[in-house]
Amino acid sequence: MAVGIEIITILIVLGLLALMAIGIPLGVTTLTVSLVTAVLYFGERAGFFIVSANVTEVLHKYELIAVPFFVFMANVLERSGIAHTLFESMAILGGRFRGSVAVQTTVVAVVLAAMSGIMGGEIVMLGLIALPQMLRLGYDRKMSIGIICAAGALATLIPPSVVLIVYGLAAQVSITKLFAASAVPGLLLASLFIAYVLVRVRLNPSLAPIYDIPETGLPFVQRLRFLNGAILPAVLIMAVLGVIYSGVATVTEAAAIGAVGSLVVAAVRGELSWTMARDAMRRTALTVGSIIWLVLGAVSLIGIYNRIGGGDFLRGMLTSLDIAPIWVIVVMMAIVMVLGTFLEWIAILFITVPIFAPVVQDLGYDPVWFGVLFAMNIQIYYLSPPFGPACFFLKSVAPKDVELQEIFAAVMPFIALQAIGLLLVLAFPDIALWLPSLVE
Repeated sequence: MAVGIEIITILIVLGLLALMAIGIPLGVTTLTVSLVTAVLYFGERAGFFIVSANVTEVLHKYELIAVPFFVFMANVLERSGIAHTLFESMAILGGRFRGSVAVQTTVVAVVLAAMSGIMGGEIVMLGLIALPQMLRLGYDRKMSIGIICAAGALATLIPPSVVLIVYGLAAQVSITKLFAASAVPGLLLASLFIAYVLVRVRLNPSLAPIYDIPETGLPFVQRLRFLNGAILPAVLIMAVLGVIYSGVATVTEAAAIGAVGSLVVAAVRGELSWTMARDAMRRTALTVGSIIWLVLGAVSLIGIYNRIGGGDFLRGMLTSLDIAPIWVIVVMMAIVMVLGTFLEWIAILFITVPIFAPVVQDLGYDPVWFGVLFAMNIQIYYLSPPFGPACFFLKSVAPKDVELQEIFAAVMPFIALQAIGLLLVLAFPDIALWLPSLVE
């Protein structure tokens, strides 16, 4: 008697949970479940062939090469001291107003996100540079911790986000359009974070003292000279994004330009050395290696699941819901949030997007807009307990007296702000879609 797809779906989920519960890495877990499912369903020879074919297909994606290039660029810029120089420059440029260091931390986070495309390194840098500074000045601990986690997670949305690159591959949509669509929502979230800080310090001045050093008291024109350290990073960012939006280069080619440009920036700053380049390459290999394992496992699993009819089964469930189309999108977002409690973002993406993207198009919505919603949802996942990666990244570099529970409590207001931003883009799609229409 044939086993129904409903039973197979439940068994696959239980298999994933069981392997993760005993500590098996997620990439190995998804790859193992896909192999077992393929062998049981198609036989040993055919099952192994199908899984290997799925894996080979995704590794042949030319656009995937952009990921190691952007990760390498981020590692080189981190080692060249750009983050520290940028933070000091922006703190001085901000001048003397209450909450200025928290505001400048958010601005620096946006710039770092545009230089890297990956989230972990950005939060580590801000945790090492900005958090001790704010605590030393007497900023409220929870507000300081929260703004670093929230602003650091903007790398999931600000182009050149690796999340958007992988989404574009999975949903088969233009990565250039995704980058254009995510820029305004990313700045919207940054603005919400800044507005929240300014309102709080206005209502309670004790939360943030004024950054009172001689340089901040200079006239604005004189303070501009402290931006010298930010000129090269700004040129690099504009060059990378400019060639993408102008159509001069593809995303992969632009990523290569960014990687070479980061070496030029490091050389100009006198930080380029064989030791630094070797360390950047080593860290890039470790980061990209972990990403690739997750990609292989997730792609093989969803490939087998679709082949046995699971994709059609889930798409049928979604399209048969007797609710307005926009609520189907809301259900999808809820599913992503639930999966975020026990899966890595890349597994969530490859498991859900190949199923969700066709449904989104069938409902008459733009998959680029949905990609922005997905990335914003992943940003919420990065902060949300119990497994919010941003919180663990900050904990790894925060002072010893900063407890993980305190970090989770500190990010709660910012999770609410992220949810508000998500709802705004959900309700008003043009927030995301007007810029892509200009670069078509």
